[in-house]
Amino acid sequence: MIKLFIGGFPLDMTEMELVQIIAPYADVLTIKLVRDRATKKCKGYGFIEVADETHAYQAIGQLNGMLVGDRELSLNIVPEATPVHRKAAPLDATARPKRPRRPRL
Repeated sequence: MIKLFIGGFPLDMTEMELVQIIAPYADVLTIKLVRDRATKKCKGYGFIEVADETHAYQAIGQLNGMLVGDRELSLNIVPEATPVHRKAAPLDATARPKRPRRPRL
């Protein structure tokens, strides 16, 4: 599964209309359009997940730069996020537990 950024589509475009544009080139598994929290209006970009890398590049090659209405589509592969491994704080045998604070008078 490959995640793609898609931007530049008309703000009034629905998820289904966008899927219809992409479907001839790649099997769309999920789609998420980014919307303004307050107004719920689309911000003109979103993310889609497609089945495989070959079809992702095919969709990018065919649709990147394509005019839809008066706007130009932009598609890019979203790099996979690397998990962040945090080191546990070393145990210090000499450290004393903190005493509870006394209330100030």
